Amino acid sequence: MEAREDLNTILPFLPLVLRSSSLFWPSQVVESLKIMAKGPEISRVSSGEVLFLAISDLRDSLSLSTQDLASFAPQGYTLFFDELISREESREFFEDVVPALANLILQFPSLLELHYQNADRLRNDIGKNTGIRLLGSQEAGIVLLSQELIGALLGCSLFCLFPLTSRDAKNLPTINFDRLFSSLYESYNQKQENKIKCLTHYFKRICAHMPVGFVSFERKVLPLEHHAGCISYPDANFWSNSGIPLCHFEVQSSGFIEDHSSEALEVDFANKYLGGGALHRGCVQEEIRFMINPELIAGMLFLPSMANNESIEIVGAERFSEYKGYASSFCFSGDYVDKKEVDSLGRRKTRIIAIDALCSPGMRQYKAKYVLREVNKAFCGFIDETKYHHYGSLFSKNGSCGSQLNLDAKDGGQLDLDVKDPNYKDKNNLLANDPSTSIETVMRISRENGRGDNVGIATGNWGCGAFGGDPELKTIIQWLAASQALRPFISYHTFGEHKLRNLDQVSKWILSEKWTVGDLWNMVVEYTWQKLKGEANDVGFFAWLLPMMA
Repeated sequence: MEAREDLNTILPFLPLVLRSSSLFWPSQVVESLKIMAKGPEISRVSSGEVLFLAISDLRDSLSLSTQDLASFAPQGYTLFFDELISREESREFFEDVVPALANLILQFPSLLELHYQNADRLRNDIGKNTGIRLLGSQEAGIVLLSQELIGALLGCSLFCLFPLTSRDAKNLPTINFDRLFSSLYESYNQKQENKIKCLTHYFKRICAHMPVGFVSFERKVLPLEHHAGCISYPDANFWSNSGIPLCHFEVQSSGFIEDHSSEALEVDFANKYLGGGALHRGCVQEEIRFMINPELIAGMLFLPSMANNESIEIVGAERFSEYKGYASSFCFSGDYVDKKEVDSLGRRKTRIIAIDALCSPGMRQYKAKYVLREVNKAFCGFIDETKYHHYGSLFSKNGSCGSQLNLDAKDGGQLDLDVKDPNYKDKNNLLANDPSTSIETVMRISRENGRGDNVGIATGNWGCGAFGGDPELKTIIQWLAASQALRPFISYHTFGEHKLRNLDQVSKWILSEKWTVGDLWNMVVEYTWQKLKGEANDVGFFAWLLPMMA
């Protein structure tokens, strides 16, 4: 075990000891957990107040100072378990859940050793390391965890057992639950109480019946420099010259991304730190998803913040909770039974892609380099690298990497009084005279041989709302990225956004014109250029494109 590079990268962030090729808990921790596992009559852990005292003792045994935890964490644990939930719920948690969690945490070292053994076997089968490790910036890779191991990890989070040393230096998000409970006490609100209710419900479920599936966490990277055998970070010419047809566009005026009926890659409107404010005060789209699918939190242990050319894809996270409301009105509303099918790796067919948009971009979101940043961020998330051998030549010939968008006179000007005409496409597109890499050939091969080719994109107002982005521009950017990634459809949830009231009409008109990705991209280029020049200050992209809708 000492020679494992993957283990050595994550070991400083774990509460375990490695000695003589074995992982184990310090003896004092083992004794404390064994007592806790016998139930409250023996351990005396029958309230939130006493639970936090037990947590403090465990941290002392690990040489972790309780002073490192959030100031009001003790009061938060006491408030939730001793005052906010019913006496019956509290009794059930301390009699049934806490002892079972203590037993599960005791198994953490052996579960981790088994995980690495399975990762070695899987590497022989698929040629990839899936062992848990620090997946740092620009390090593409995947980690495959059993749901049981994730349960033990999250049990350690509830008990605040992870060391904090060096997490900030490695750009890792919060992983212990102390700040979540502390903020509940500091300034009580309904959303915070109900976020914790989702998590305690998850622990109740897994302690009653441990799920047996797996969840994968993958850092996806578009290299900034060209590398053979992978798709690199596209430049503006790549998008301008693309001959890929736009994919089907569905507008959903009701419902939620997580309830999408057909198989799709579901977009997490992410913070660059995975999970955002899930373990703090946050309670918007990403944070809610992490509460109803708590296994997502496990990725916060080993996935540092995302760079502009990165995304994180998580497959297999089970949903455990129903909910109502949003932000301040968020409310846990009961149990949810996830009936998604599983794949050959034992993962539920729930695919979640975390992509972080520009935050509070203001007018800079219309600048060329930021438009390019956003479309490449979405493309990084939406692309399926397993299809690369089918269409790698398409991307290598149809684009390049590293250069910036260059705007000149030909990129401006309104061409028609009623609609804009996409008359900017390079007629000397390299694909035109190469039948081996024609659009039709590539897309036919993708349909016939590509894995997951029926998996579209389920998304919504990414980078808008609290992030402050332009909903019309962000919609089009995601459509461009999904189409270029050869996704069969994009299912767009408008969530009642007034600026998108004409989205269905606009998307249908664009599709009727049979525009390509390059055509629509060039329209975006012209619009954003005019926006920056002050010629389209009060006009959204839709009304600019189709003035009759103004």
